[in-house]
Amino acid sequence: MTSTPTHHPIAIAGAGLGGLTLARVLHVHGIEAVIYELEAGRDARTQGGMLDIHEDSGQEALRAADLHDRFRTLVHPGGEATRVVDPQGTVRLAEGDAGDGTRPEVDRGQLRDLLLDSLPEGTVRWGSKVTGARALGGGRHEVTLADGTAFTTDLLVGGDGAWSRIRPLVSPATPAYTGISFVESDLLDADARHPESAALIGGGSFFCLGDGKGILAHRESDGSLHIYTALKTGPDWLDTIDFTDTDTDTAKKAVLAPFDGWADSLRALIADADGALVPRHIHALPVGHRWDRVPGVTLLGDAAHLMSPFAGEGANLAMLDGAELGRAVAAHPGDTEAALAAYEAALFPRAEASAAESAGSLDLMFGDRGLERLLGMFAAHGQ
Repeated sequence: MTSTPTHHPIAIAGAGLGGLTLARVLHVHGIEAVIYELEAGRDARTQGGMLDIHEDSGQEALRAADLHDRFRTLVHPGGEATRVVDPQGTVRLAEGDAGDGTRPEVDRGQLRDLLLDSLPEGTVRWGSKVTGARALGGGRHEVTLADGTAFTTDLLVGGDGAWSRIRPLVSPATPAYTGISFVESDLLDADARHPESAALIGGGSFFCLGDGKGILAHRESDGSLHIYTALKTGPDWLDTIDFTDTDTDTAKKAVLAPFDGWADSLRALIADADGALVPRHIHALPVGHRWDRVPGVTLLGDAAHLMSPFAGEGANLAMLDGAELGRAVAAHPGDTEAALAAYEAALFPRAEASAAESAGSLDLMFGDRGLERLLGMFAAHGQ
């Protein structure tokens, strides 16, 4: 005898910032939702570095979630500072934190915990990897999980990231390599253990660019430095480096090779890294990605508009997507299609503008005269 699948009026794939914000805004309006998340639990992995939360997107979402006051307690003092250095180690721009709060820096993990703690117990179903979904008609969908079980839902939201299993229901688009590869690393307890690097980076964000490559960094709230070594290269470069070896010296030498001739103080940001180096290809969906209205399903965050990180919009837009979708559902009780149509009508142009900005920033930073053009951009924005 076959059991009847569990049914949820609203189901969200993915407990990222966007999915959590959606669930929270729905909860504020008295609407129940469930989130299926592949990670085993909230502490299954570290959640990445600092995020600058923009006034008109991420902070707007937190206001809709009735969490803005609690969010302000998480802000990293001094995190809005900016420093730009050239490959010879000369400081070209050093701006302190203005303290105006328009783009405050917070730890991604702490922000995620804030959202998780605001949801009713059991909202997130941990260890539940979504492997696919199919339409059942009338806007309903059946979603399958890696353990072989399934559930049905009246409203399915794909918040499951770059390689979304929900996206194929509405769009054939897949992310493409942008031409930029990252290697991420950390310098722990930097003021005590890496004082020269800590002084070089400063209190907030750090940029050094030159000849299609760069070292980007920021200071974390725990006193560590998170480093992004970036290179404009083919997709195979990272595959030539063994990142699995517990002895990272060989990997460090390979990552440093393109930076021959850069100042020793800059090379030390990579050479002195604590722990593993983490490779990452930077992918993006096409600028202007959109889809025709499909009953009972939509996307948010990277599933909808994956973009490069060079405009700082990804997390902010994901949260705003979640808030706007939650508001739309609350504003159209009993009419899911009207809610989704209203949500997507605002989503598409908003995402296209940010994706174009991100793509433009990538070209600016890693194209000809990237450092000078970055300095010009900061000057134009009053930094």
